[in-house]
Amino acid sequence: MIVGVLTLELFFPYARSLKDKRRILHGFKDRLHRHNVAVAEVDFQDLWQRSRLGIVTINSHAAIVEEILGRVLADARHLEEAEIAGHEIRYV
Repeated sequence: MIVGVLTLELFFPYARSLKDKRRILHGFKDRLHRHNVAVAEVDFQDLWQRSRLGIVTINSHAAIVEEILGRVLADARHLEEAEIAGHEIRYV
């Protein structure tokens, strides 16, 4: 069993309030569910231009876990209203 954890830090240059940030995150999280991952905002909940997300998937094959997290990262790179400030992938 392989657990893949993607920690993704996002910057929202155009957000002017927590409401703006939450609207963007809500849409992004909805899109990620098609990848069969669990998503949670794990840091910076009270900052309106930053967010750190924890994204987790599990499978018996490492290649599948790597592919899924790669697709999630690609989706994040295509966000128009947010920029990736950093990311880290770990396998357990």
